[in-house]
Amino acid sequence: MHILAINGSPRKKWNTATLLEKALEGAAATGAQTELIHLYDLDYKGCTGCFACKSRGGGSHGKCAMKDGLTPVLERIANASAFVLGSPIFFGTVTGEMRSFMERLLFPYLAYTRPPSPISHRKIPTAFIYTIDTSDPFMEQSNYPVHLGMNEHILGRIFGQSETLSCHETLQSEDYDTAVFNHFEPEERKQRRKTGFLGDCGKAYEMGARLAQSVGEPSRVK
Repeated sequence: MHILAINGSPRKKWNTATLLEKALEGAAATGAQTELIHLYDLDYKGCTGCFACKSRGGGSHGKCAMKDGLTPVLERIANASAFVLGSPIFFGTVTGEMRSFMERLLFPYLAYTRPPSPISHRKIPTAFIYTIDTSDPFMEQSNYPVHLGMNEHILGRIFGQSETLSCHETLQSEDYDTAVFNHFEPEERKQRRKTGFLGDCGKAYEMGARLAQSVGEPSRVK
């Protein structure tokens, strides 16, 4: 059993990466082999709409035909037992690197049938972890759940199942004194990282364990 985590944050050792590592720890505790991939280490672009993945009888049917730094990652995901994505929220959505990755990951699996359906493949348990510096009430007011819910919906529709973990009021910097900043009280956020963030890490660990435990015998998406 091989479970992947994809880090869409430019940071390798902060909120998002830490939570992904905890998810992998939970998966590893059940016996899974794990791997963490940092998208910002790779050189790639988003989908170009070439439609090679939709070609009739073509060698690229159902998979992205582009060849770049993302190609081996997409191949590993296609053979993975499960995977979890992670991204901070920038201006109401995931990072540019994560969005480009998702275009390349998801579009080849989508068949333009009526209604649209996934190209037949085995089910893969999936999850998404978000880190957000705003409060839960502000997220609701700003319609964040609509965007996050759509990601969960499309992952579940294509791969069979998905779940979401949103971690709020994260600490963006260890030293806010170096920036022009009075959006909130930094000391409160530092205290939350010592308390509330630990709870988020526990939730991520449990998510990873659930992902691994939900991996069963290969089956086909109907």
